[in-house]
Amino acid sequence: MRIWGITDTGLVRRENQDAYATAVIADCTIAVVCDGMGGTNGGHTASTIAVNTLLQELQTAITPSMDWPHVKSAVLDGISQANLAIRARASEDESLSRMGTTLVCAVCRDAESMVFNIGDSRCYLISDDGIRQITRDHSVVENMVERGDITPAQARRHPRRNLITRALGPDAEVEADSFRVTWKQGDFLLLCTDGLVNTVTDQEMLFEVMHGSDLDSCLDRLMAAAKKQGAPDNVTVVLLQNL
Repeated sequence: MRIWGITDTGLVRRENQDAYATAVIADCTIAVVCDGMGGTNGGHTASTIAVNTLLQELQTAITPSMDWPHVKSAVLDGISQANLAIRARASEDESLSRMGTTLVCAVCRDAESMVFNIGDSRCYLISDDGIRQITRDHSVVENMVERGDITPAQARRHPRRNLITRALGPDAEVEADSFRVTWKQGDFLLLCTDGLVNTVTDQEMLFEVMHGSDLDSCLDRLMAAAKKQGAPDNVTVVLLQNL
């Protein structure tokens, strides 16, 4: 498996509140991307805690050849522990009381993967067949799209597009969605924060990944495209290729 990652503050924000990490644990390759919220210090703190806590939990929870139901349980338990860790840190410092973070995580092994998300950070499957969004945003505008009030294109520019309905941190308990994904050799999983989604179209992602000149510079090109559109938010992208 090949993995690339990139994160950038963007052109407007003063601090990068995103966080990401990748790891190989037992026979699984794992990627986590988080987009923090709750003020300059709070957003960075929440996203960092979430990434670090989840990977720490999975280091001991995942074992070689573990079946997928147990992998799913381990990740959901790790996400719950991350939520508790964020809340515990917030209770120690009043300035962090409103902090929280989105989370998207992929656990990959051979031809199968499991994807988990909370909030509006996304995972896409990119292949010869095109690009498909795996996750469903937990957001106000996604609910509006599902009701037919606005189109997906309108959602990208809607003034309420940053309002999410689910996150790690604000509530004592949080529910992550999970998805089982089959991917073949040569396929990609792309995990990203909304800083990419709101500036780069799905078709632009597809083109750069599948038809760009050099895979090793693919994420640099996506970042340049986001900045060309003003990059008003932090931008983080992780790309995994099944070999």
